[in-house]
Amino acid sequence: MNGLSKPVFLTACCVILTLFAGDAFAAKLSLRINDANGAAVPCRVHLVDPAGKPLEAPGLPFWKDHFVCPGRVDLVAPAGIYSYVIERGPEYEQVAGKVELQDGTEETVTATLRQIADLKSLGWYGGETHVHRPPSEVPLLMQAEDLHVAQVITWWNKRNPWTNGLPEETLRRPNRDRLFHVLAGEDERGGGALLYFHLPRPLEITKAEREFPSSVSFLKAARDTRPNSQLPVWIDIEKPFWWDVPLWLASGQVDSIGIANNHMCRSQVYPGEAWGKPRDTKRLPDPLGNGYWTQEIYYHLLNSGLRVPPSAGSASGVLPNPVGYNRVYVHTGERLDYEAWWHGLKAGRSFVTNGPLLLVRAGDKLPGEIFESRAPQKIRLDVQLITRDRVPQIEIIQDGEIAQILKCSSDREQQLTAEVPVSRSGWFLVRAIAENPNTFRFASTAPFYVEIGAAKTSVSRKSCEFFQKWAEERLAALREILTREEERREVLPHHEAAIEFWVQRGRRANRD
Repeated sequence: MNGLSKPVFLTACCVILTLFAGDAFAAKLSLRINDANGAAVPCRVHLVDPAGKPLEAPGLPFWKDHFVCPGRVDLVAPAGIYSYVIERGPEYEQVAGKVELQDGTEETVTATLRQIADLKSLGWYGGETHVHRPPSEVPLLMQAEDLHVAQVITWWNKRNPWTNGLPEETLRRPNRDRLFHVLAGEDERGGGALLYFHLPRPLEITKAEREFPSSVSFLKAARDTRPNSQLPVWIDIEKPFWWDVPLWLASGQVDSIGIANNHMCRSQVYPGEAWGKPRDTKRLPDPLGNGYWTQEIYYHLLNSGLRVPPSAGSASGVLPNPVGYNRVYVHTGERLDYEAWWHGLKAGRSFVTNGPLLLVRAGDKLPGEIFESRAPQKIRLDVQLITRDRVPQIEIIQDGEIAQILKCSSDREQQLTAEVPVSRSGWFLVRAIAENPNTFRFASTAPFYVEIGAAKTSVSRKSCEFFQKWAEERLAALREILTREEERREVLPHHEAAIEFWVQRGRRANRD
C-alpha cells in the first residue's frame, strides 16, 4: 500500500464506491498520481470547478482550497471544465492542467510527479512546528507533503482536549521516515504566541486572560517541568514581530524563532503584523514588506549577540496553508532520529524554506558552524540552489546587511561559489527570495558564526537599542491596559526586567 495505513486505504476505497453509486448523469473523474516508477504517490490536489470553487474529496482530508490523497481518488462532479494543480512539497515538480467533464462520461487524469531533489539522501529532513490539523489526518498529510517531522498543536489557549487523560502515545511514527508529536501547545495572547514542545502535559492556560498572567510565568513554569523523554522542553517564538519578543529574548528561555511563519501562505501573504509591532509600511510596503520586516527583526536579534536558530511553521488548520508549506530542513545524517533532529535544529544545522531549496556549506561546514580565528580570513561558500520558482539572485547577509549578491540563471538547479571575508566577530547567512508577486517565497540558511580575536561575540549597540525601545513601548501600553493592582504586580516587573536587560546589553556593546 506504498506505506499507507490500513484505515487510510479502506477510506479511499469507500470514497470510490460511494461516489460511483451517485448520480448516473454526473461525470466521473479519476485521478491517478504516480511517481517516476509508476507507483501511486500521496500528494496534495487543488481542484477547482468552472466557477473557481475548490472541490472536496469525501473521506479525505480537506482544508480551504485543497485535499490530500494517497495517489488514487475518484470523484463525481457536474459537467464543466476543471482546473487542477498537484504538488508534493518542494522536492517534487508541480503538475497543472485542465480536464473537461461531460454528463454520463468518465475521465481519468494520470499525472507523474517527478522528484527534483532528494534531500533525505543527503541527510536533510524537513519538519515544521505549527500544525493545527486533527492527529488522525496527520499521517496522510505528512506523506502527501513529504514531511518528516511535525508538531501538532492540540492544546491552545482555552482549548485543552486532554483534561480527562493524556494520550497513551505522544510521539507517533506512522512509518520509518515520519514522526509527529501530538502534545504540542500554544499560548497566544496579547503579547503574541509561544509554542511549547515536549512537555509531559499541557500548561494550565485555559483560564488566562489576554494580558494576565504574563506569558513569562508560563514560560518559566514550562522550564521547570521534566519531560517524559530525553529531550528537554522546547519553546519557540512563533513570529518575530509579536509585541513580547524583546521580553522573551531577555528571559533567555527560548530555543527558536519562526522566520518562515504563517503570515507567509502558498498563494497570498497576510501583509500586516496582526496585533504585533507594526512595521513602517512606507519603507517596507505590501505585499512583501511583512516578510522583510520578519527578516530584519531576526537580524537585529543576531546582531545583539544572541544565537537563536530559525524555525518554520504553517498553522494549517487555522490559516490557509498546506501542512509543511513553511518548513525547516535539519541535517541529521543517514537516518531520521527524532532526538538528533532537534539537536540539529538547536545547533542551527538547518535552513528554512517555503519554496527554494538552499544547500550551503561554508568552508565545507554546515550552517551553525562557529569559525574561530586569531586573524581576519576568507571563507569559501558553496551554494546549491534547487527551485521551481524563479530566483534572480542569492544574497549573502553579513551582520544584517547584504554583503554580496550572486546572480542566478534560470536553471532549476545551479551551483554557485563565493568568498566571505571576515575581519571581526559576527555572523553571516545565505538567503534566496523568489520572484512571486503574491507571497513572500524564500529560503534562508541558519547563521554561520565567526569568532575572531578576544571578542568572541559581536554586540551591536543599535540592535540592543532597537529592542530596548520596543520593550519600553510595550511597557507603556501595558500600564494603560492593566487596571487591577494584582495584574500590574504580576505582569509589569517582567517587562521592567527586560528593559534593564537590553540597557545593560547595550552598555556592553562592542560596535555601533
